[in-house]
Amino acid sequence: MHWGALCRPRGCRGLFLAVILVSALWAPLTCAQDAQNSSREPGPVFSESGPDAELYGAAAGYPVGTRGTTTQLDKLVGVYSHFGEIYPSRPIVRATTPWQFKRAPEPSIAYSFGTERLSIADYLKRNPVTGLLIARDDTILYEHYQYSRTDHDRFLSQSMAKTLVGMLVGIAVSEGRIKSIDDLVSTYVPGLAGTEYGNTSIRALLNMSSGVEFSEVYDGNDDIARLGRALFVGEAKDPAAVVAQFNTRTAPPGTRWHYASVETEILGLVLRAATGTPVADYLHDRIWDAIGTEADASWAIDGSGQEIAFCCFNATLRDYARLARLLAHDGAWEGRQLIPRQWLLDATTVRPEDGHLAPRVATPYFGYGYQVWLLPGEHRRFALLGIRGQVILVDPASKLVMVHTAVRQKPSEPGALREPLALWSAVLQQLGQ
Repeated sequence: MHWGALCRPRGCRGLFLAVILVSALWAPLTCAQDAQNSSREPGPVFSESGPDAELYGAAAGYPVGTRGTTTQLDKLVGVYSHFGEIYPSRPIVRATTPWQFKRAPEPSIAYSFGTERLSIADYLKRNPVTGLLIARDDTILYEHYQYSRTDHDRFLSQSMAKTLVGMLVGIAVSEGRIKSIDDLVSTYVPGLAGTEYGNTSIRALLNMSSGVEFSEVYDGNDDIARLGRALFVGEAKDPAAVVAQFNTRTAPPGTRWHYASVETEILGLVLRAATGTPVADYLHDRIWDAIGTEADASWAIDGSGQEIAFCCFNATLRDYARLARLLAHDGAWEGRQLIPRQWLLDATTVRPEDGHLAPRVATPYFGYGYQVWLLPGEHRRFALLGIRGQVILVDPASKLVMVHTAVRQKPSEPGALREPLALWSAVLQQLGQ
């Protein structure tokens, strides 16, 4: 109720005196509370609610549901933090010796969006974020959770997993397991011999530039839906035979960028064949243990036991931040080079002869590297992206990273990244010094 509904010209004086008295009594309590908050040890902040919480199933405790209900709005919060329990997944055991972030008091962050000037608290009120973490090198500056999610929940990566695959390919090349990324796929996956994808180089797959037709518009009837249905059914199908059905070339390899999750799936097959090791185990042995992860992760597998490489890696927010820090240091961790530095530089830089991959050319905003999105501008900055709002942003120069997990109502929405990028721009401007 508005104060004006209680107050009339002749009867206001007593009410105002009461308000003044209550304010005077309340002020010391408020100051004490502020002092308590400011002295609170920095740490994660949790909220049971979030934007449109009732639509996301708050009353039912954000239920997980079943495989048949994973896209229902009131199950998204549960699904996106329990995906590795809903679908068969290969565990990735946490590090033998955890590495710990330092912490600093939360900074005040303000950003501009449209005609508005907003705070980071406003951002959380406006966006269906399950977790948001900002770190600068070894120090966490901000860590908030919504919808009753916590720092123990393992959040679904969606296509952020693609960048992990790209980095693992680089490690396999450095170990001589993959001789050259200009090798044809069929060199490592004989089951694709004689197909268009088999006759495509690993480099073209890394750059999503195979020229093979594949539709990915998330309407339930496209090629990504066909691929998903084939891999997630739980039957022991040959994954090479599954991807071989996409066999129409519409452009020469390495000439046109076109986003196609099937190409990461094939990179997963190349990795498995070249290393003789499941992709999740290779990740554990080369990266996950070495960066001191604090929690177990998981990676969804198909009926044959092959990781579904284009998506479905699951990890806690802080472990995603550890991965982001590794990338911010160009593959180095505490003095040890886990991913070859030159590989990471090549992965996040467009060669002069690859103009079709450049920012604002490949897409109206982003460019594309080795399974990673490149931001426009003079500085080398890049992103891992997944549908429904999964984002990791990395700035190697300042060592700032931002990890953002979410449950947007639609898989892909025009302009959905504009506000997260506006926040990221403000983070760089205000904390990047």
